[in-house]
Amino acid sequence: MIYTLTLNPAIDREMTVSEIGLDRVLRAIAVQTDFGGKGFNVSRALLALGIESIALGFIGGATGDQMVTGLTQLGITTDFIRVQGETRINLSVVDVDHTHYLKVNEPGPPVSNAAVVAMLEKIGSLAKKGDWWILAGSSPPGIQPTFVAEIIHRIQDAGAFTLLDMEGDYLKEGCASNAFLVKPNAIEAGELIGHQISTIHDALDALAKIHVLGAKQVVISLGKAGAVYSDGLHAWWAEPPSIRERNPIGAGDAMLAGLVWALQKNLGGSDVLRWGVACGAAAASLDGTAVGSLPLVESMASDVRIGDRSNYGK
Repeated sequence: MIYTLTLNPAIDREMTVSEIGLDRVLRAIAVQTDFGGKGFNVSRALLALGIESIALGFIGGATGDQMVTGLTQLGITTDFIRVQGETRINLSVVDVDHTHYLKVNEPGPPVSNAAVVAMLEKIGSLAKKGDWWILAGSSPPGIQPTFVAEIIHRIQDAGAFTLLDMEGDYLKEGCASNAFLVKPNAIEAGELIGHQISTIHDALDALAKIHVLGAKQVVISLGKAGAVYSDGLHAWWAEPPSIRERNPIGAGDAMLAGLVWALQKNLGGSDVLRWGVACGAAAASLDGTAVGSLPLVESMASDVRIGDRSNYGK
C-alpha cells in the first residue's frame, strides 16, 4: 500500500482576473477550488497512473469536512486525525495569461500534543513491511522537526519505506533519520549542504553530500533543467522532454508520484528518474492542477534524456 501524509493541508482557491492590480477592486472571471497539500497532489497523480493510495493528515472544522468530501469524490481514500480549529484556506489571484499572481497562504490550525500522539499511533498501526509512505509539504503550528524523525522511525522500523519532500530543519531531520529517499529542489538542497546549486554539475556533486547526512536515496529537482538522482551506488541526470508549459505548480508533487510509482514496481536505476521527470513534465504541460494520465506519462518518458556523470554535456 502507498500512504501519503500531509501535515498541513489546505483548500486552495484560485481566482482568475483580467489583470493584476493593487489598491483597487478586482473582479474574478473564473474561480477554481482544489483540495491542496503536497501529499494529496501525490495521491491524485498516483490515481491518474492507476495506483490507489490512502491520504493521511491533520484536518479541522467545516473546512476539513469539505476536504474529506472533496477527496472522496476524487476517488481518494482518507484517514485523518482531527484537530481544533479550521483547516486553512489559501487564496491565489492570477491574471488571465498566467504571467502574474498574488498568493496568500494561511498558517494552518495548531496541532496539539494529543493529536501528535494520535497520528504516531495511527502510523504505527498502519505501517507494514513493503509499504511506501510519502511525507510532503509544510508543517502546521505546533509541529517540531523531531516529529518527522519519529514518523520515519515508526515507518521504517516496520519495514516500510519513507519518501520525504520537506524543507529546512524537517529535511535535515529526515536525512538524519535515514529516510529511504529525499527530494529537495535546488534551493532546499543548497541550504541543506551550505552551497548554492546552480547547475546540474552542482546538483550531481550535492548528491554525495546529502548521502553523508543519512539519506539512502536522493533526488534533486531542478525545474525546467530536469533532475538528478542517486540510489546510493550510482548517480544519473535527466533532461525533461520539450513541452509547452501551462502550469508548473504541482509538477514537483507529480514527480514524487512518478518516483514512487517506479520504485514500487521494482524498476531500478535510471528508470526511477525517468518516470519521475516524465510525471513532472506531464503535469506542467496541463492547465490548472491537472496531472498526467498513464498514456501521457508513457509518451513523455520516452522523450526524457538520461545519462550519468561521465557523459553529461556530451
